[in-house]
Amino acid sequence: MNERFTQLAVQAGLIVAEYNGFDRTTLTPAQQKFAELIVKECVKFCEHKSNDDEHDEYDVGMWAKAESIKTSIKKHFGVEE
Repeated sequence: MNERFTQLAVQAGLIVAEYNGFDRTTLTPAQQKFAELIVKECVKFCEHKSNDDEHDEYDVGMWAKAESIKTSIKKHFGVEE
């Protein structure tokens, strides 16, 4: 599990940072999958689509920037395709 998921889960109160004898310190597989699905939705939001032939050069530049952002988001959260 990506460390950032762990930090966010602690902030949300889903798990605790250190074992205390009562609470969980790791996310369940379902919680992990939920976090990954949210990241993938964010990545999809970065996709740039245009049907406008007039702005092809602009679209290529935007596509390259979106690909960089998508890659950075997935890397930050440790999410694979």
